[in-house]
Amino acid sequence: MPSFDIVSKIDGQTLDNAVNNAKKEILNRYDFNDSKSTVDLDKKTNAITIVTENDMRLKAIEDSIISRMMKQSLDPKALDFGDEQAASGNMIRKEIKIKEGLDKEAAKKVVKKIKDSGLKVQASIMDDQVRVTAKKIDDLQAVISLCRGEDFGQPLQYINMRN
Repeated sequence: MPSFDIVSKIDGQTLDNAVNNAKKEILNRYDFNDSKSTVDLDKKTNAITIVTENDMRLKAIEDSIISRMMKQSLDPKALDFGDEQAASGNMIRKEIKIKEGLDKEAAKKVVKKIKDSGLKVQASIMDDQVRVTAKKIDDLQAVISLCRGEDFGQPLQYINMRN
């Protein structure tokens, strides 16, 4: 039976390129002259850590990261912006987590949306992905277009299309 998987993944190398480009952009900006701002991507914990002096610079760094991600064809919905914390001195620290894999709530929303559509497909949750099977490939393509039109709070990719 034809099937495909719905997943939520970010390419690590592309994300690394986007963060590095954002760092370069920030270093070259006039309003960041004599700034002690740092932006670090931790690949093990999948988090971006920003340390800077004030809210204005923090917002500018966030906007730079988002714009660079969009230029690299990455969806900024994969970023989970945490709360600001006070760091040493007068610095502000913010940790941005990168969402990997479909969490249980998003997977349940996807399965519910597919079942409510009335298409003749079966959707099942498997770890951090959703597998969709059907008798016809046309039904699978209808599911993909249905999911693309909906916002589940995470970027979705459709992989492993099999006959």
